[in-house]
Amino acid sequence: MSFTRRRFLATGAASAAVVSGSTHVPGMLLQAAAAQSAASSTERVLVVVQLSGGNDGLNTVVPYADDVYARNRFETRIGAGTVHKINDYLGFHPAMEGMHRLFQEQHLSIVQGVGYPNPNRSHFESMDIWHTAQPAANRISRQSGWLGKYLDARSEAGGDQSGEEVLGVHLGADVQPLALAGLNVQVPSIGSFDDFRFDELGNRRLEAVRERLIAATSAQSDALVDHVRAAAQTALASSRRVRQAIHRADSSAEYPRTDLGKKLRGIAQLIHAGLATRIYYVTLDGFDTHSLQAESHAGLLTELSGAVTAFVDDLAKTGHSKRVLLACFSEFGRRVKENASRGTDHGAAAPMFLAGGSLRGGIVGKHPSLTDLDDGDLKFHTDFRRVYASILEGWLGVGSEPILGGRFKPMDVFA
Repeated sequence: MSFTRRRFLATGAASAAVVSGSTHVPGMLLQAAAAQSAASSTERVLVVVQLSGGNDGLNTVVPYADDVYARNRFETRIGAGTVHKINDYLGFHPAMEGMHRLFQEQHLSIVQGVGYPNPNRSHFESMDIWHTAQPAANRISRQSGWLGKYLDARSEAGGDQSGEEVLGVHLGADVQPLALAGLNVQVPSIGSFDDFRFDELGNRRLEAVRERLIAATSAQSDALVDHVRAAAQTALASSRRVRQAIHRADSSAEYPRTDLGKKLRGIAQLIHAGLATRIYYVTLDGFDTHSLQAESHAGLLTELSGAVTAFVDDLAKTGHSKRVLLACFSEFGRRVKENASRGTDHGAAAPMFLAGGSLRGGIVGKHPSLTDLDDGDLKFHTDFRRVYASILEGWLGVGSEPILGGRFKPMDVFA
């Protein structure tokens, strides 16, 4: 079987490799940019938090005063007396005290009714649409993600002056999101910051991986061999650079001892240390709440709110809050009516969250109607690509149309 550069990239060996935080180096090529240059104090950073499984937006930002909500949610309903009230109609889930405080401080925006036309209720298909900003009709063009395209454009425009910066980082043991896939810029994946180490034994193992890959491509063109060799070399340099950044970082801030808390704490450490990374991406899984939703959803929202609040507070104390934006999304929401298993099924529109020190804060858009439905689902009124356009143009400072494949009007969400 021909081992082409395209196939090499597609396997994930180069485009989605894992920089592991365990005591061993995985048998997959580690890759990233070779070295880090100090980020300027004005360099803006985007942190994406993906809620995988389809978060129930109605029980996250709760229309507690709506009788239709009460009539459709018997076992899963969040009572008016328990929510953290936003206004006379909406309130945060009881587990989201921290994010409610951020909202009151105007460090959190709720973008309501977010979705896309002809919604797909498959986890994989819908997530691909969010990752690539391409609808189902354009499936063939989903080779690059929206953030991968941004990183490619930044690199091509000379935003990486040294050619050595780690422009993006995926943190987590899960498969690297398609959103980060680019044609030119390779994004490393870090398994964990716990006991993060790249000792001499680990580097020897990585060298062995490199040699095996070179041997596997020995019958191919010199260009492919050179590509594999260069990717391995940058992986070794990247591992050292990230370790050094973590070692320099201030780790005094208090974070919840949850998986998301550890991830956001690690990202804050890298930001504090001056790693010149523009994009960080993490995932919180478990939102596919078809049965016994109440307890599991409360636990997930506790983890989300606690980690996000600690992260924003940490950045505020260290003077980075105005240059860091956190964006939180899920592939779809849940249906208005709960099911017979005390859970909720796949829906469509749901809220997105933006957090940081440079936001206007508050509610963006109206809450979707609970009576004007699309086959039992909320109708979206804000295309998610408008949120992306707002981030690309208003935060990252690039034109959004080439990345999104069309013109989507940005929203006025930044102060």
